[in-house]
Amino acid sequence: MKDTFRHQGKRKQLVEIVKAKGVSDEGVLAAIAKIPRHLFMDSSFEDHAYQDKAFPIAAEQTISQPFTVAFQSELLQVQPSEKILEIGTGSGYQTAVLCELGAKVYSIERQQELYVKTKRFLTQIGYRPKYLNFGDGYKGLPTYAPFDKIIVTAGAPFVPNPLLAQLKVGGRLVIPVGDDPQIMTLFIRKSAKEFEKKEFGEFRFVPMLEDKN
Repeated sequence: MKDTFRHQGKRKQLVEIVKAKGVSDEGVLAAIAKIPRHLFMDSSFEDHAYQDKAFPIAAEQTISQPFTVAFQSELLQVQPSEKILEIGTGSGYQTAVLCELGAKVYSIERQQELYVKTKRFLTQIGYRPKYLNFGDGYKGLPTYAPFDKIIVTAGAPFVPNPLLAQLKVGGRLVIPVGDDPQIMTLFIRKSAKEFEKKEFGEFRFVPMLEDKN
């Protein structure tokens, strides 16, 4: 569990790459610069940890490309102490970014193996989300709703209504919608029944799983 000067130097280079692709949120860039991404990956991929690419992790899932993580985080416009629901804990890398931004993170993971592994790992490296849940992301977390922001880190074939329902008025939902590729989509809740929708181009995510173990 080492984080060396070499790793830190590579992270600085990664921040420059992410910046060059258009991410300008200082808090997000600082989080990318700080979080030891190599620790979130299988050791066989450690040398590639600071390339701007997605890589395989356990349970046939992936750790997202750093630019994608930064881009989604920037779209969320995270403010300290906001309640954020994350669908797809995965490796925990996006979770760590949200924690660095000062959010109270509630996260759901569909894969039991990943849920157990990531829950233990995040604690080990000092990140403490408010609540990690093993369950179905399509249902959200009604017990803890409403949320200031919601982020989905898997490709959703459609926008789940429970997630829209669990968003505060004024809140933002960032979700990749479609089959392959997906369109990164932002919903801003304007009132009880009205949402503003914006689209931000094509991305590729693993599919969001429903009721499947």
